[in-house]
Amino acid sequence: MRTVIPYGKQDISEEDIAAVVKTLRSDFLTQGPKIKEFEEAFARYVGAQYAVAVANGTAALHLNALALGVKPGDKVITTPITFAASANCVRYCGGEVVFADIDATTYLLDINNVRELLEASPRGTYKGIIPVDFAGRAVDLEAFRKLANEYGLWIIEDSCHSPGGYFMDSDGKQQHCGNGNLADLAIFSFHPVKHIACGEGGMITTNDEKLYEKLLQLRTHGIVKDENKFINSLAFANGLEDSQISNLKSQIYPGWYMEMQDLGYNYRLTDFQAALGLSQLKRADAGLVRRKEIAKRYQEAFQGMPFIKGQSGFVKGHAYHLYVLEVDNRLGLYNHLRTNNIFAQIHYIPVHLMPYYRQFGWKEGDMPIAEEYYQNCISMPMYPTLTNLEQDFVIKNIYSFYNV
Repeated sequence: MRTVIPYGKQDISEEDIAAVVKTLRSDFLTQGPKIKEFEEAFARYVGAQYAVAVANGTAALHLNALALGVKPGDKVITTPITFAASANCVRYCGGEVVFADIDATTYLLDINNVRELLEASPRGTYKGIIPVDFAGRAVDLEAFRKLANEYGLWIIEDSCHSPGGYFMDSDGKQQHCGNGNLADLAIFSFHPVKHIACGEGGMITTNDEKLYEKLLQLRTHGIVKDENKFINSLAFANGLEDSQISNLKSQIYPGWYMEMQDLGYNYRLTDFQAALGLSQLKRADAGLVRRKEIAKRYQEAFQGMPFIKGQSGFVKGHAYHLYVLEVDNRLGLYNHLRTNNIFAQIHYIPVHLMPYYRQFGWKEGDMPIAEEYYQNCISMPMYPTLTNLEQDFVIKNIYSFYNV
């Protein structure tokens, strides 16, 4: 088999193409009706009250940090095993990123390490926590919410890997990623390798109406168009002197008027991207079923193998954006797979050891579990259109490398 097998891949159907073409032929390319339609459909999908579509997952994180008021000097805790954007959003606002190590089994931010950080500093030292549903496995947000409430912290849930994922709370109920019940804000990504592809794109979900309204404003340059929220006078808005306002027949703000009330950004999603997202969303559950089938086959193939140090396994509620193995001789396996057109990937280089973050004093040895994980981890091909034949080819090549 010489077909290229990547670690992740989008699935674009004829229905997706038709939905995009229909929008391209409409009157709107951006800020049209598909944006709101996508937001409402996605909010229903994850069980949240509000959703805000944005340009990408990084924009979503940045807007969340802005909406929560992160300012220079604020300390925020996150995991080193994530894409750098999870930490960078704090730096965009001048805040300080503090890393806590991961759990060796789940690969998620270790709540015990977070608690140790909080207990070691005076109350008020930290402002928030950004846990990540890494690889698609849901963080126990019930436990994190209890800890956050104890110390007066907000939570941003980075759910880029986990639409459709969930954990079971103490009452035995499914708590879906991004449903707004436990995190103040959650974010999702629509990058091509994610569950739902828009080319680029992101979504913020929340149950907090005030944060929702703030996000809508920040997404579009900080501009307000609701006359009930205008600050400048009616006379100014109409281009009149105050003495002239009484002569107006209609005491209303003119249709063109708007106000920039905050320093926002152009972080909007386009209408045709939203149309693609809507179409993809219809297949999200089916894609999740297939991802779990692939994960189960990987688990059965590698469980108990002597070269395996750890693996994602088969976990209830896992959304399986990635299926990670920890192996002996990771570099050798990586190169062997590439030779056979299997393009596995490494997720992730620990963020605290990126040169940018080393300048703040982070060094090797600070996060021993995350660093050991990085030395061994490799992400297997995982996407809904991966066939059983292709997956068998991947497994066969791994067996052959380790002489199984």
